[in-house]
Amino acid sequence: MTKSIIVAMSIVLFSTPLLSFAQSQKMDLLIKGGRVIDPKNGIDAVMDVAIADGKIARVAAGIPTADARTVVDATGLYVTPGLIDLHVHVFHGTEPNSDYSNGFSALAPDGFTFRNGVTTVVDVGGAGWRNFISFKEQTIDRSQTRVLAFLNIVGSGMKGGPVEQNLADMDPKLTAMRVRQFPEFIVGIKLAHYEGPEWAPVDRAVEAGSRAGVPVMVDFGSSNPPLSMSDLLLKHLRPGDILTHMYAHVNGRMPLVNAQNQVEPFAIAARERGIIFDVGHGGGSFLYRQAVPAMRQGFVPDTVSTDLHARSMNAGMKDILNVMSKLLNLGMSIPDLIAKATWRPAQVIKKEALGHLNVGAVADVAILRLREGRFGFVDTRGARMNGDRKLECELTVRAGRIVWDLNGLASPEWTTPPAR
Repeated sequence: MTKSIIVAMSIVLFSTPLLSFAQSQKMDLLIKGGRVIDPKNGIDAVMDVAIADGKIARVAAGIPTADARTVVDATGLYVTPGLIDLHVHVFHGTEPNSDYSNGFSALAPDGFTFRNGVTTVVDVGGAGWRNFISFKEQTIDRSQTRVLAFLNIVGSGMKGGPVEQNLADMDPKLTAMRVRQFPEFIVGIKLAHYEGPEWAPVDRAVEAGSRAGVPVMVDFGSSNPPLSMSDLLLKHLRPGDILTHMYAHVNGRMPLVNAQNQVEPFAIAARERGIIFDVGHGGGSFLYRQAVPAMRQGFVPDTVSTDLHARSMNAGMKDILNVMSKLLNLGMSIPDLIAKATWRPAQVIKKEALGHLNVGAVADVAILRLREGRFGFVDTRGARMNGDRKLECELTVRAGRIVWDLNGLASPEWTTPPAR
């Protein structure tokens, strides 16, 4: 065999792998020197995160900057998976008398997510099986934010008033069929706002969840006299189902902390049984008189969420980082808070491709700053708690693209000559 043939064969055999290897080393974005917290993978250390082609390419210390198109210095900041807000209302529209279901009470997600490090939201109950396709076309398909959904057991969705009291429109079979039709988007079933004395709405929601293999989230209350919270958590819901508004004390619902400031034994038993307890702060469902004694007794949230809507965003709730900051000042650690706003909700909704920084995962990343000073945090009845720490989002990456950059961490100085 001649030397020229050997050389030619070498080019054929080895040039493509070598080229692919070289290409794989090119990084679109390199986040350097931040404290990386990735609860799924047990990472809590100063490291670098490399992103290429919209995916996490590498998480390690000391990744060279030479092959990175953009470098972000995250020294002194927290680098986490993109936050997942498990309870929002984003089926926004202009239909009269439609509340959170194509109505004025819901919000377009992109204006409220990225600035807070949120890359995934779950609309809980805005749409039912009848109008989910409209929600998909109108909101899910048109948002940069990843939008998932809990389908309302009421076929017409969360339109308020008599619509949500219609037992005849609570069809487990048709609801489950719609879930199975769109498993990439619909991750659960929601029940809320029912005012009657019957258990039928809860049981139909659970039946739909069982048929479709998804969890149920319940916003419990409004009945007069109140239905038993103990029965709900220990008899009707299944392990893996979710009680939202865990720190609420509203008319028509037994609170989880009783008049003696003790967590009810049934709540502790429900947690041991596998019920998920979600914050769901909202405009009326987070009281310090519930949260403080509960947390002092170790009854902390499984998931941290906002119940974001047109009223809560301008009241005590504000945004997910404000909610997390409240819990931080009540004693939760930053790693625990990050876990309960990333990997834990991903597990709850069975979307385990989300909420972590695995190599090859979609590059959804948040860079957070912990500010120290004097801050005030207000609950849903206007009571203030003072705190000395507050989380703030510096930069958000969604699918490898920078979608929020508060202080221009990824931007060159204006005096730097532009690249040609």
